[in-house]
Amino acid sequence: MRSVRSTEVPAPGGPYSQAIVVGDLAFLAGQGPFGADGKRVGETFADQVRATFENLEAVARAGGSSLHHAVRLGAYLRSLDDFPVFNEIAREYLSEPYPARTTVEVALRGFDIELDAVVAIPMV
Repeated sequence: MRSVRSTEVPAPGGPYSQAIVVGDLAFLAGQGPFGADGKRVGETFADQVRATFENLEAVARAGGSSLHHAVRLGAYLRSLDDFPVFNEIAREYLSEPYPARTTVEVALRGFDIELDAVVAIPMV
């Protein structure tokens, strides 16, 4: 196992890694719409979704992969009313075959989305 750290996203707020690589998989911890300084970014839900995907992509890159190699995506939305917008934007960051996904409505405080993922690390 090896821990992954990207300086493009906020440092972990507790005893966890941004990602852990095991074999040819990277397990990415949840990311939200926050700049590297930890401050929330994005005025609209769509802005927050894009910022969150960009953060998750930065961690995937630090682990030697990308969201184009995602095998699983966890999506946590403050409101499932935003599901159609989320799906539309997700297509910008994911490619077929799309990853397996779970989407749940959760009580997020001060932001509208969090994502986590498992990505395959391509053989070089």
